[in-house]
Amino acid sequence: MSIPGQYYHVTFATVNRVPVFVDWPAGRPVLNALRVAGTVDDAQTLAYCLMPDHLHWLLRLGRLTLAQVVGQMKGRASREYQARRATTGHLWQRGYYDHAIRTDESLRNVAAYIVANPLRAGLVEKIGDYPLWDTIWP
Repeated sequence: MSIPGQYYHVTFATVNRVPVFVDWPAGRPVLNALRVAGTVDDAQTLAYCLMPDHLHWLLRLGRLTLAQVVGQMKGRASREYQARRATTGHLWQRGYYDHAIRTDESLRNVAAYIVANPLRAGLVEKIGDYPLWDTIWP
């Protein structure tokens, strides 16, 4: 069940966990789709980190259901990615994992966990060296 105004940490992966998003140009369609979700779908993005084979997204749900927001975002990202890369087929695995953020959890702590994923994965030594993340907090 989705609750308007609720904060969610959503994670979803590429088909077969193939490392698709290996650089800024490959990841740009996903970042564009996140931006559109914030305007068209009324889902406020607080933080995200696009890893090579999955996305972590912290958002505040607006008027649509979580399934609608995630489905539309995945569809937009897929269409743009396929157009830019002249590819076809599915980009994302079906479904997603979501965690509703409880009031006693710190949104900043969840955001810090999300953006630190490239460090934990050993992709970079400093988060500033990884290009595919952002957060509303400085």
